[in-house]
Amino acid sequence: MSCTITSLDSTLYNCVAWAAGDSDRFWWPDSQGIGYWPQNAPREVTANAFISAFLTLGYEPCEGGRLEPGFEKIVIYELHGKPTHAARQLESGRWTSKLGKWVDIEHDTPEAVVAFPKCANYGRPIQFLRRQRPT
Repeated sequence: MSCTITSLDSTLYNCVAWAAGDSDRFWWPDSQGIGYWPQNAPREVTANAFISAFLTLGYEPCEGGRLEPGFEKIVIYELHGKPTHAARQLESGRWTSKLGKWVDIEHDTPEAVVAFPKCANYGRPIQFLRRQRPT
């Protein structure tokens, strides 16, 4: 399993934004409304709220992270019952993650990100979603 750093540090966006394809703002369902969060998704740190946020972008739940031609996938991670991270699958089949306020990385599998330094607290993948790959 390999991980490759693909960007410099940035505090402008986080992993959820990066998985959603947004590198211009920080996504998080904080109760104070400080981070961006889709209007129709609950503002709570739950798996259902994260799934709802991605549903607003046209994603639908799917089975596993296997590469499917024509589809873009994301995965939501959870630790101790709370979402912690999200990653997006690239056309190559590799995955891309934003590590908090740190760098972006590419990794071979959804599970490989937790082996990267600073990522052990991401927990495990709990939900995959997919949508037609934008053209």
